Amino acid sequence: MTDRARPHRTLPVLGFAIACGIASATLAVFGAGATPDRVELTALSNDAALVSGGDVLLKVRLPQGLREEDVRVMAAGRDVTSAFHTGTDHALIGLVTGLAVGRNTVTVSTKARATEASLDITNYPITGPIFSGPQIKPFICQTNTFRLPDGTTLGAPLDESCSAKTVVQYVYRSNAPAPAPPAPAAGAAARGAAGGRAGRAAGRGDAPPTFKPLPSLTTLPADVAKTTTITGKTVNFIVRVETGTMDRGIYQNAILHDPTVDPAPTPQTPPNGWNHRLIGVHGSGCPGGWYIQGGAMGVSPLDVTRLGEGYALFVNSLNHPTNSCNAIVAAEAAMMGKEHFIEEFGVPSYTMTTGGSGGAYTSLQISDAYPGIFDGVTISATFPDALSIALAGLDAHLMTHYFRTPAAANLTDAQKLAITGYQSIKAFEDAANQSQRTDPVPNRADIEGYQSARWNAVVPEDLRYDPVKNPKGARPTVFDVARNVYGVNPKTGAALRPYDNVGVQYGLNALNSGAITVQQFLELNETIGGYDPDDNYTPARAVGDAGAIKRTYQSGLLLSGSGGLSMIPIFDNATSNETGGYHYGWFHFALRERVRQAQGGQSPNLVMWRSVSAPAAKKAFDDWMAAYAADTSTDPKKVKTLRAKPATAAEGCYDDSNPAQFVREDLVFTNKPTTRCSTLYPVYSNTRREAGGPLAGNVLKCQLKPVDAHDYQATMTPAEQARLKSIFPSGVCDYSKPGVNQAPVVTWASYGPSPKNLIFDVTRQ
Repeated sequence: MTDRARPHRTLPVLGFAIACGIASATLAVFGAGATPDRVELTALSNDAALVSGGDVLLKVRLPQGLREEDVRVMAAGRDVTSAFHTGTDHALIGLVTGLAVGRNTVTVSTKARATEASLDITNYPITGPIFSGPQIKPFICQTNTFRLPDGTTLGAPLDESCSAKTVVQYVYRSNAPAPAPPAPAAGAAARGAAGGRAGRAAGRGDAPPTFKPLPSLTTLPADVAKTTTITGKTVNFIVRVETGTMDRGIYQNAILHDPTVDPAPTPQTPPNGWNHRLIGVHGSGCPGGWYIQGGAMGVSPLDVTRLGEGYALFVNSLNHPTNSCNAIVAAEAAMMGKEHFIEEFGVPSYTMTTGGSGGAYTSLQISDAYPGIFDGVTISATFPDALSIALAGLDAHLMTHYFRTPAAANLTDAQKLAITGYQSIKAFEDAANQSQRTDPVPNRADIEGYQSARWNAVVPEDLRYDPVKNPKGARPTVFDVARNVYGVNPKTGAALRPYDNVGVQYGLNALNSGAITVQQFLELNETIGGYDPDDNYTPARAVGDAGAIKRTYQSGLLLSGSGGLSMIPIFDNATSNETGGYHYGWFHFALRERVRQAQGGQSPNLVMWRSVSAPAAKKAFDDWMAAYAADTSTDPKKVKTLRAKPATAAEGCYDDSNPAQFVREDLVFTNKPTTRCSTLYPVYSNTRREAGGPLAGNVLKCQLKPVDAHDYQATMTPAEQARLKSIFPSGVCDYSKPGVNQAPVVTWASYGPSPKNLIFDVTRQ
């Protein structure tokens, strides 16, 4: 059967008014390279084993002497030769449509030979899944509330996969002044200097509105603005916005395209204003990101600056962690979105990814675990992954529980901070509250700000887990949303968990520094306990599931840095806030450390800046990517990445008292004023790090060693040594060794249905 839901070639309506993945190749050199001595048939839009939606863009390269008119292309027994058109370098490019779900063999024949080349295409439904495993249930459709650029919605879903019609709308930039806002109410001037400046700027009436409806596809409005792209083309600032559904998410792509003069876009006739560069954008968040399609993207592809420069952008509602906090699904949606874009517009010279907070870790995790989807990463408000936030929260939350016990009554705030590592009690408690994303129990009473069982309001109450009222309900945690990776407890239906604190010596650094006494150290570790699968506190330490731990590493749900991130440009404009909110600086250093561990202690392809300098960071990264894309050599990707790195892409920080002044120096993980940047931007720690754990934060379960009194700076009596050994009968963490089951990421891993690189199938657990 063919896939009826493939979303392209929908006629425009009047708008508001390669690793194993996706190849990137300069559009102008489709057939770049030496002339082959035989016919070559390759897939351009995606890995031939992971095609979706019934379509694939193919390239046929011909040897010298073979005429194009003598070539015949067949797909699953159908003659599709008419779909192919002349490219460059003696190559034919063609979009083959109507593929059946499953395997489809494409062959190229000539008058001389019945089969010159063949390629097996495995096609999956546009609704997915491909490699992310069985789709999560329940799943709430939101097409009927998703707003299009003209303010209308996609309408009611067409099926249980939340499919919707594909809609193309056009918007344009106006060169007319924006109307002045109404006069501020009395007292508005007291809103602060920043707000006042913003208000005055908006009130001048000299800033054009963002976008307006394009009233006609054949006639230009009088106030249409022009833009000059980075390739020097001056075009009307008109943007084609396509919205549809794939992988059960809602996708959009946006690109400069003037329907009044440009032909309909195809891979052979891409829009005149496109600079042949593509950006994948991502939303933010995580808590509540389960069991929904998403009524919003979290970030718009209508980026005025990037579109004006000629970039195209694409996004999916499942790339917004507030809708779907599952990096494997996000990678699948990104792969399918890029594939669809290529089939409509052609192969980009490169595809970069960007995002902040949840968008940062989504960018990183996709780039590392599924290399080839993205060729460069530029991020801010960085975390390595969502799991690292949750794990740090679980450790800190144990501390909030312990600090309320009689055993901790004599601890001062300074001692608590020495044990936990954070800048302040508020910062520590904000971090602890992030364990709520692992807690499925509703309405749990806890410290101020804690919100267990976070749900999007569209999920009906009767579908939600409650240990008493609905024990078979959907569980709202980062573990359960990725159950295809972690595995499932067959008795409870809950996802298996990788969290483990056996052997962890909480407060170890505080003991060795003299901040706490031996007695306080022993009481802490004797009392701390762990969690059960419902996040209830337990007297015993938590034991992570061995299989779940191994798959957490293999999948990249705990970012490795050993996959695609070891080869491509990474720019971390390292914004953080040490005083609260949980966007802490140590996460940036954990990212850098993981990338370094994968490269023998160096991270030359990762640039980290402290403070915010968006224009300078943007220019440095754009220059880097442009030079990277211009290198057409056959050298390894990492070699080209480092060769293209501009001098401006150096580690350092900006002095906020003099924003034009960049301090070029190696950034140090410390809250002490040892360097100029560490004086300007001190970085604090976390609970597991202060227990002797690695800065990378990537040991889920430690290997153990016997308790040895010589390992401690403090002197212990024989009774205290005996007590310590009774607290840790199996030994204490040995962080000089890798973690238990710690393994590199398996790139392009599958969890079903694709058999390619299948590492776990939860249905056969």
